[in-house]
Amino acid sequence: MAEIKMPELDTTPLKKAKLPIIWVLGGPGSGKGTLCDKIVATFGFTHISTGDLLRADVQSGSERGKALNEIMTKGELVPTNVVLHLLAEKMISLVSTSKGFLIDGYPRELEQGKQFEKTISPCDVILYLEANDDVMIERLLNRGKTSGRADDNEETIKKRLHTFHTHNDPIVQNYESKTKKISALNTPEGVFKEVEVILEALIKK
Repeated sequence: MAEIKMPELDTTPLKKAKLPIIWVLGGPGSGKGTLCDKIVATFGFTHISTGDLLRADVQSGSERGKALNEIMTKGELVPTNVVLHLLAEKMISLVSTSKGFLIDGYPRELEQGKQFEKTISPCDVILYLEANDDVMIERLLNRGKTSGRADDNEETIKKRLHTFHTHNDPIVQNYESKTKKISALNTPEGVFKEVEVILEALIKK
């Protein structure tokens, strides 16, 4: 597949704003979206899901969208430059009204994290939702019954989980001092209680 080229963006407004930036990591089906909804309701942060950004691009029907769809259907990682551009573009558009950013499902690999901090701004804390594969597969198959998402089928889910495990461990190891591990097997309320303490401490800094 040909390289997907993205134009350069000026990220100076993001660097100057110094808003809290939280990465929310976890395998597919670990509950990232649910957690982010609760954080937004309580803290007023801006939730940005890389998956949503990519799917919106795919649905646009553009040539870039078609190329992205091909990658995502195979359960592979979208090129870093593409995801970074979409993220930065969205963050820049919201920087004047946001209280902070929840980056959901990014970075997917260590190099993406390094590029994010270099290009956009350093991350303040990483929330990592841990869950075993059986739980995540069951959750995604249940979601697939109503979501209409092409990637919510067992074969693609297993590929996505394999990709996640391969790339996620180095991120957690590299950013150990910033990473807060939370069991995704807890109830959504229990997960949020843990996260609430972490974010309140961050805001008070």
